[in-house]
Amino acid sequence: MNITVAQRHKRKRTIFDKLRRLPRMQLSRMDDVAGCRLIFRNIKELYDFRGRFHKARFNHKLRNDLDKYDYIKHPKETGYRGIHDVYEYDVQSDVGRSLEGLYVEIQYRTLVQHAWATAVELIGFVTESQPKFREGDKRYETAMAFASEILARAYESARGPYPLLDDREVVQRFLEIDHEIGLLRTLQGLNAADKEVTENRNAILIFSSAGDLEVQTFRDATDALQALFELEKKYPDRDIVLVRADTSDEVRVAFKNYFSDARDFIRMVENGCTKLSKAKQIRSKEKVKRG
Repeated sequence: MNITVAQRHKRKRTIFDKLRRLPRMQLSRMDDVAGCRLIFRNIKELYDFRGRFHKARFNHKLRNDLDKYDYIKHPKETGYRGIHDVYEYDVQSDVGRSLEGLYVEIQYRTLVQHAWATAVELIGFVTESQPKFREGDKRYETAMAFASEILARAYESARGPYPLLDDREVVQRFLEIDHEIGLLRTLQGLNAADKEVTENRNAILIFSSAGDLEVQTFRDATDALQALFELEKKYPDRDIVLVRADTSDEVRVAFKNYFSDARDFIRMVENGCTKLSKAKQIRSKEKVKRG
């Protein structure tokens, strides 16, 4: 099937941050320590697959109602769009019995939604703001929320966090904020990492304090996990993440945020602004003719 599938282990630093932000959270009940991300070409393919997946015959238990984490129907205020499902892991073997009952999160996104999410992650890397967690300069958060609205309307015939505003106002307000903070210019200035990810299925991405990227790849998942734990002990202050996909190209598509690649987002937003502006002009001309 034409779906990009990627697996990831949540970064230790992110886990600690979440435990601090949510004092009542228990590690064993955290639903996104382990996860699998599925990236689709469009919304229809996403919903079709999810519907079939829910009918699959396995013993893992879906823990959420269908609409609880449907951020396509109900986008977050930050602009995040996508769907999450949380499953309780079922284990048949004695070896993995200790894992029974732990949670695994499945994320469903379209390519458009993934481009937006990638840009949000990048902003967190290159600025002192974290719009994903609503921290720092609120202008980045607001700009990304309007960018989400632009992408939803221009590419997916949908709505984002500002459904009541007309196209012209959405574009105008995004451009005003972008002029203030230079969002697109900042993202354009990033260079995609030139490190080669080999055909090995597992890659550990290691970021220095200066933002440089080192990649270590492993053919065997067990070796990769062991190396991850050792690196986290050796470099407690570095951002280290283990990612997995079937090919090197899929690693790059699924984890563009780690390779400083916001080109898709920039292209989509610029084209989206043009599309919505033209659509507004066409509707205005039609009104004049009817008048």
